[in-house]
Amino acid sequence: MLDSKQRITIKGTRDGLTLLIDDSCSFEEAVNELREKIAESRPNKEEPIVSVTVQLGNRYLNNVQKEHLRYLISEENRFTIHSFESNVVHKDEALAWREESEIKSVNKIVRSGQILNVTGDLLLIGDVNPGGKVISTGNIYILGNLRGIAHAGREGDRNAIIAASYMKPSQLRIADYISRAPDYEADGVYMECGLVDEKQDKIIIDRIQVLPHLRKDLSGFERRMHNG
Repeated sequence: MLDSKQRITIKGTRDGLTLLIDDSCSFEEAVNELREKIAESRPNKEEPIVSVTVQLGNRYLNNVQKEHLRYLISEENRFTIHSFESNVVHKDEALAWREESEIKSVNKIVRSGQILNVTGDLLLIGDVNPGGKVISTGNIYILGNLRGIAHAGREGDRNAIIAASYMKPSQLRIADYISRAPDYEADGVYMECGLVDEKQDKIIIDRIQVLPHLRKDLSGFERRMHNG
C-alpha cells in the first residue's frame, strides 16, 4: 500500500508562505517531499522572491539540517527562509532563555565606584549610593534608595522599567534613552518608577501604581517569583 500521508503543507499568507513540516516523519522523508513541492510551486523568475516561515511543530533541527533546508529553499528557487518556528528548543537555548527571564535577587549596597551588572531582571534589596551603578538587560526593582545610576533594558528593551522605594538618581537609562536627574523636590520622591514614553520619546517618572496600566506584561514578575 502506498503511503499517502502528507508530510509537507504549504499555506499562503500576506507575508509570503508558511511551510508546515509534519513532526512525526523522519527528516529525510520531509526533505524528499519538500523537494517535490518546491518543484511544483516554484515562482517565475520575473516574480519577487517569496519569504517562507518554516513551522516545525514538536521537531528540533540542528544547524546542519537548517542549512540543508536553506539550500533547498534557496533564492535560485525564488524562495528564502524568513524564520524557523518550533515548539522544541535546545537545552542551551532554554538555559539562556531562563537566564534572560529570571529575576536576580541581590542584597547589598552599591557604593560609589561599584557596578552591579546582571542578565535578566534585577531585584536589589539595598541602596544605590551616589557614584554607584546598576545595570540589567531587563527591569530594575530597588527596595531602597536610588541615588546613583540605573540602566535597564541594556540590550535594547525599551519596555523595561526602573522602580525604587526612594528615587533621586543621578541618571536613568532605559535601552538607548538617557535621562539626567530631574528637578525633584529636595527630599526626592517615594515609590516611583521610570519608563520610556514612546509618545514623548523620552524617559518619564511616574507613580508605581501606573505600571499595571502601562506595562501589563510586568505581571510576569509575580509568576517568576513563584516559579523561582
